[in-house]
Parts: sequence; structure tokens; C-alpha cells
Amino acid sequence: MTRRALAGGALLAVPLLFFAVFFGYPVAAIVGRGLRADGVWQLGRLPEVLGDPGTLRVLWFTCWQAAASTALTLALALPGAYVFARLRFPGRRVLHAAVTVPFVLPTVVTGAAFLALVGRGGVLDDAFGLRLDDGVWAILLAHAFFNYAVVVRTVGGLWAQLDPRQEEAARVLGAGRLAAFRRVTLPALTPSVAAAALMVFLFTFTSFGVIQILGSPGRATLEVEIYRQTAQLLDLPTAAVLTLLQLAAVVALLAAHRLVTRRHVGALPLVDPAGTAHRPRGWAQWTALGGVLATVALLLALPLGVLVERSLAGPDGYGLEHYRALAHADGTFLVAPAEAIGNSLRFAAAATLIALVVGGCAAVALTRRAGRLTRGFDALLMLPLGTSAVTVGFGFLIALDEPPLDLRSSWVLVPLAQALVGVPFVVRVLVPVLGAVDDRLRQAAAVLGASPWRAWREVDLPLVWRSLLVAAGFAFAVSLGEFGATVFIARPDEPTLPVAVARLLGRAGALNYGQAMALSVILMLVCAVTLLLLERLTPSRSAGTF
Repeated sequence: MTRRALAGGALLAVPLLFFAVFFGYPVAAIVGRGLRADGVWQLGRLPEVLGDPGTLRVLWFTCWQAAASTALTLALALPGAYVFARLRFPGRRVLHAAVTVPFVLPTVVTGAAFLALVGRGGVLDDAFGLRLDDGVWAILLAHAFFNYAVVVRTVGGLWAQLDPRQEEAARVLGAGRLAAFRRVTLPALTPSVAAAALMVFLFTFTSFGVIQILGSPGRATLEVEIYRQTAQLLDLPTAAVLTLLQLAAVVALLAAHRLVTRRHVGALPLVDPAGTAHRPRGWAQWTALGGVLATVALLLALPLGVLVERSLAGPDGYGLEHYRALAHADGTFLVAPAEAIGNSLRFAAAATLIALVVGGCAAVALTRRAGRLTRGFDALLMLPLGTSAVTVGFGFLIALDEPPLDLRSSWVLVPLAQALVGVPFVVRVLVPVLGAVDDRLRQAAAVLGASPWRAWREVDLPLVWRSLLVAAGFAFAVSLGEFGATVFIARPDEPTLPVAVARLLGRAGALNYGQAMALSVILMLVCAVTLLLLERLTPSRSAGTF
């Protein structure tokens, strides 16, 4: 075995151990609890549940709404990726940070915002008599709202570093604008576009909060059905079978993604984004900028504006009554709801550090092609995005309750669960950029006597550090907004912002609803400020990324 293969295997050991202990073991524990009784596996439930017409209807709706949501998100967000990567305009940094805010909102808040916007008695219903909650359009738009930043950040981060002179050379040789893009730029962007589409599909495939609020009894995803079978019907065997079905579907999707994108990953001429962005010129670029600004205003800003309006609306008019109430504990919390802000920041920071270490090791190993161990491993790292958060949360409670892994009373349990969702984003952001680095540069450094660590520090890091900021921003964002698993493992005296919002939404009364909206607005502001700080910490030449 070569030195390079040994180094890749050592790097893979870190994510392998992390996922085996904090993902594989808890999921296996909850599935075993559901399908094993008195030491005997009850495998007869598999064909019984899988053959049920209700299960097939749920699977069909889950798949087609995820595909439709992904297509709609790509159609709306790819122009945004281009605008933020190639065009320079006033307020670009602020807007680039702001488009990520919807992504960190708990899905229950996203659903509530769109229900208040397009549902019965909502803003559009009152103003224009327009309702969209009777069909699936509200669900699709809510998913596009939630995942817009995934495409803009993932694709735009690489697009900003592609050398535009190659496309210009194709046009000099006679190719039209569209032909030059199709033949030069699009093949280079394919890995990032595929990675973004995969993440969007996985998030919509496992959609829970949005479907719960905007869906109907006939519109349930596998995630919603798993929750219903587990929490409402207490039917763990059926929930275990549905979990296995969801995992099988995700594995098949990841395998197909691997086959499609493997051939497109290669060395690319990456350049400083300062030389690629310019002021809009020509009607096409001005039209693109105007279209993106209109999309951001209608798709992103309008639902967020509804949240702000509902947080300020009180029985005596608009005011800060709901915000002031957050400073006082009541029967819903052991502590004041405002303490959830500090808890969320602390947990998210720890989860980001874990995700960067684990995901960074995995990304470097995957792009070094260290042998057969790495084949398909990048797909395995995506499994937490396609696994029921209900399953993971219950699995943590069941599996991590005995020494040496008795973590149920430890604060680190929440960051570990959040990092499971953050690691795939780190990998998906770093792999396309690391794969685009010319391997001859590393070989030259090795010939000159540089160790593998020094070669990575001197060759790879200067080219990918901007993507590291993108990865850190995404990991922090998803940790702030993670709800599905955290709701089961967060201690009553240490709630996170999404957990606090969900608890308030679950209680009747205008004051509780107003406080939930107020906490949602605070979560939006915390995310926006954090992302804006990351933008300003990054030198101006890298404005196309975090």
C-alpha cells in the first residue's frame, strides 16, 4: 500500500468512527427495538408494511414532491448563484448573507410563515383573495424558500472562482453566449450543481414541519408518517420498517449521484473571485440582476416580513409586548425563553467545530482517492440528511445511555446531533473545490521535500480557504436551525431556539404565538448578523462566498 493510500485511510478513520458511534449505532438501536421482540427478529412486518397501499401512497408523494421542489429550487436559485458570483452591486454582501437566513429557520416556522402568507385568512387572502394552501404549491414554494441558499452558496462558491476567460475564449472562436456557457462553464459547475440538487432533494424528501403545517391527511412524507407511527400510534415496528425504507431510498439516490458526477470531477483553473465579479453590463445582466432581486423580495423577504409583523402585532396594536415576555419563565419553560439564544449559539459553535474536523478529514481523503475504502464513502456521509430525525433523536436516547457512552445528561449530546447534519454540508462544499485543485502542484511540493501536511497547507489551503468559510457558515446555520433530533435530547433547562419556538407554537393563546414569532425573528437576526460578520471577516476579494 502506498504512502498516499495510508494517509487517506488514516483520514477516513476519523469520520468512520464518528458516524459509526453517533449515527450507525443509534439508528441500529432504534430499528432493533422496533423489529426485535423477546430476542427474535419480527421480519414478517417488512412485507406487511411495504405492501400496504397507504405506504405506497406516502412513498409516491414523498418522491414526487421532493423532485418537484428540487426542480423549482434550481430554477429559482441558479440565476441567483450567477448574480452573486459574477456581478458586483451595492448591498451585495448584506443580501448574500440575508438569503441564508431562511435556511436556518426551523421548518415549523417556515410552514407557519407560509400559512400566514398564503393560507386562509393570510396576508394574500385578505388582500387579493389568493390562497395556495389547498394544493401543493404552498409546499413547493416553502421548500424553495427554505433551500434557496443551498444552491446559491454551493454553486456560487465555485462559480465565483472559475476563470471567465475560458468562456470568453470560446466566444472569440465563434460560440454564442449560450453555447459557450453550455460547453465550458456548465461542465465545470456540474459537480456543484449535482451536490446542491442532492442536498435539496434530501431535505425535501425528509420534509417534516412544512408538511405537517401545509399538508393534508393525504399529503404525508415518510418522515411525517414515521413520526405519526412513533409518537402518536406507538407502533415502533411500522416506524422501523418505514425508517429502513427511507434509508434504502436515500442509499439508491446517493449511488446514482455518485455514478453521474464521478466523471465530471477534475482539475479546474481556479482564480481569485476579485477578477471575476464586475458591475452589470448589457441588458441580459441587468435583467438577471432585476429578476434575482424580485425573487429574493417575493420568495424570501415577504414570508420573513410576515414573521416580523406577527411578532409585533398585539391586542392593542403593534408593540414589543411579545419580546418583553421572553425574559420571563412560565409553565412552558424551566428558564426564560430568552436563554435559548445563548444555548443555541453555544451548541452551534461546538457543532461547527466538530463538523469541520470530521467533514474536513473526509473531504481531503475523498479527493486524494486513497483506494477502495473511499469508494462510496462520500455517499455514506450524506445518510444523516436522508434519515428520519425522529429515528436519530430516539436512537440517541436509547443507545447513548450506558457507560462508556452515557451522554444523556451531557450538554455535548446536542452538538453531536447537530454535527451529524453539518458534516454532509462541509463535505459537499469542500469536495468539488478540493477535487478541482491540480494534483501536479501537490506532486511538485512532494518532490521538493514537503510532507503531506505541509503540502496541504501550502498548496490546498490557499485555494480552498474561502470554501472552508462557506462550509463553516453552512454548518453553523444548520446547527442553529436543527430541530428534529434536538427536540428529543435537549434538556428542559437548556432549550435551543427551534425547540423553544416549537413549544410555544404547541400552546394555545395569542401571547404564546406572538412569543414564538418573536423568537423566530431573533433567530433570523442572529443568523443574519453572524453571516454578515463572516462576510466582513472575509477580504473583499472573496465577496462571492461567506
